[in-house]
Amino acid sequence: MVRDTAPLKFYGRSARNAHVPLDSRRPDWLRVRLPGGPNYGELKGIMRGLDLHTVCEEAHCPNIGECWEARTATFMILGDTCTRACGFCAVKTGRPTVLDLGEPVRVAEAVERMGLKHAVITSVNRDELEDGGAGVFAGTIRQIRRRLPECGIEVLIPDFEGNLEALAAVMRARPDILNHNVETVPRLYPQVRPKARYQRSLEVLQRAKRLDATVFTKSGIMLGLGEEEDEVLQVFSDLRAHDVEILTVGQYLRPSLRHLPIVRYWKPDEFAGLKLKALRLGFRHVEAGPLVRSSYHAANQVPDRAAAG
Repeated sequence: MVRDTAPLKFYGRSARNAHVPLDSRRPDWLRVRLPGGPNYGELKGIMRGLDLHTVCEEAHCPNIGECWEARTATFMILGDTCTRACGFCAVKTGRPTVLDLGEPVRVAEAVERMGLKHAVITSVNRDELEDGGAGVFAGTIRQIRRRLPECGIEVLIPDFEGNLEALAAVMRARPDILNHNVETVPRLYPQVRPKARYQRSLEVLQRAKRLDATVFTKSGIMLGLGEEEDEVLQVFSDLRAHDVEILTVGQYLRPSLRHLPIVRYWKPDEFAGLKLKALRLGFRHVEAGPLVRSSYHAANQVPDRAAAG
């Protein structure tokens, strides 16, 4: 049996939750088919032909086969090298060398060729840039609007180190959904998101809503890093208190032995219970399950604008 050989970490606040890392073997509910199929092959060809990156590939998403075969993908702009080193993320870390200003046009071309009705755009962190890459986000939104005015656009942004003008630049481009993930509970930030701040992430989401109340706000959290349910529910409450309307909750899956170990697998019925509790707090839409990721079923997460008033 292959075992998790990473150094033992204790995330619990007391002896009752001093967890040990799990074996790397996944439970049945986390097993997925290998990607394949004609649409998968076509989308991969489009991405390669236009020299584009997707978070589906870079982050080792388990849903890549399902999503690409359904002709949905999450574009990753600003290159493939991140200036941060989060403990959970498979994206390459280092010092980026270039800023590709032609990327927005190529992303828009890919969205048009794929015939997407809902496009999701995310990025690496580019902390070395004055605006954190916000201008490229805004340019990508505008280029997609120019080619496909009816296409829904969701952006999953970094925190821009709290730069309000960078956030405002993205909001002026009018995405349909502004997503920024808190990722985990505040207690675990030093291990999981060492260069991020929980309160800053909440403020980014609330400021986005205040800049444009017609844009839906969204966030997500991973489970399995050592959090307790009461901490998770507090995050839900904090997000609602900061005007977040859409929530995703999924299981953390360790990309490699260099990353943080899995402390436990949350069961499908536990995710179902969390979804009910989140909905009672007033979220417009909640996607919760072991395989849920930020952009999983994203096209179905846009609340009815008429209902939204």
